[in-house]
Amino acid sequence: MSPLRTYRRLFQLAGPAYVLVAFLGRLPLAMSQLGTLLLVSGATDSYGLGGLAAGALAVANAVGSPVAGGIADRTGQRTVVLVQSLLGAGALTGLVGATHAGLPAPVLVVLAGLAGLVMPQVGPLARVRWRPVTAGTGSEQRRLVDAAFSYEGAADEASFVLGPALVGAVAVVISPGGSLLVAAGLLAVFGTAFALHRTAALTGGAVRRLGDGRLVTGAFAALMLAQALIGTLFGSVQTGATALATAAGQPGAAGGIHATLGVGSVVAGLATAYLPARIGHDRRVLAAAVGLVVLGAPLLLVSSPATAVPVVAVLGLAVAPYMIAVFSLGERIVPAARVGAAMTLLAAATGVGYAVGSGTAGRLADAAGEGAGHTAAFSVTVTATALALVLALVCRPAWARAVARGNDEAEPAAEASALV
Repeated sequence: MSPLRTYRRLFQLAGPAYVLVAFLGRLPLAMSQLGTLLLVSGATDSYGLGGLAAGALAVANAVGSPVAGGIADRTGQRTVVLVQSLLGAGALTGLVGATHAGLPAPVLVVLAGLAGLVMPQVGPLARVRWRPVTAGTGSEQRRLVDAAFSYEGAADEASFVLGPALVGAVAVVISPGGSLLVAAGLLAVFGTAFALHRTAALTGGAVRRLGDGRLVTGAFAALMLAQALIGTLFGSVQTGATALATAAGQPGAAGGIHATLGVGSVVAGLATAYLPARIGHDRRVLAAAVGLVVLGAPLLLVSSPATAVPVVAVLGLAVAPYMIAVFSLGERIVPAARVGAAMTLLAAATGVGYAVGSGTAGRLADAAGEGAGHTAAFSVTVTATALALVLALVCRPAWARAVARGNDEAEPAAEASALV
């Protein structure tokens, strides 16, 4: 089956409405971090504080989302995501109100954290649905699931194109606070729709029959670190773009610069479905990590928003393949009944990395001053790519062994899941 036919088959199985709802439902999280950074830094004149608030949102989401994912594994996604969507929309609205009311900086950071704590991770939860959606397709299922993960990686990157771009546009036309209100509205509508979609009924319950199994092994912990490093890349690029655009007198351009990171990622992510199955995901992580290092280094040379755009866009060519391979490895090496918790843990690690990246880059940007702040922030990005390469070199053998063990156990697990 060709990749195009595989994608068509996936969308037939899930329905076109699901694809639209699952994509729009993940936009609020993509918008909330940059929106919080712009809102708080603009209100307090401090990149460091803005990065701290955005980081608090990311870290709190990293704490809350695995808990929600674990509950969803046991009870199903419908109620969990519905509650998260409504609470998240309210929390983002409250953060905007508190900022406009001039409440103290610590209060704003706490409120940003509360917003992150209750917001759903739609992307990881959408990945969980593809295995039950494709159940009954026989020998095609593995190919379909791999293609689904490629699509989800591209969809995540597309959300990080449209989300920051939407934040930038609304910030220019209305205000940074307006961008968070738009995010709240999207979450209330499409987060709820994602929760109520028929595919949500296919999740949950398997853990009661298959048993929990061990989730966090050494190989999986290394995958979490890999995702933390990609999160550091996201946070530092976002902060560097903000510092660069502000210094150029175009603060609204920050969203556009960061959005270009996802342009190349979307194309590269969809293209990973064309890779031969014989190229294992452990090898793909290593190849993508090399790409991150080579394509990230030029960030240290950018001097204006115009020069940053192509560099950031080209860097994106390595981001989606890296993330897709990491999430695919995670899905293969954990027990089938724990995939929801695994996907949200990987997303949570991304959030922790984002917090580290945005917070560290923000402090370095403040210390370096307006003219050199963006270079200091981008140095965090380059460091993260180098560490990602070292991690891939060291851990690739362990990942390959873990996948082999998972494949050995796949047939009995599939037989058990058929009873669910």
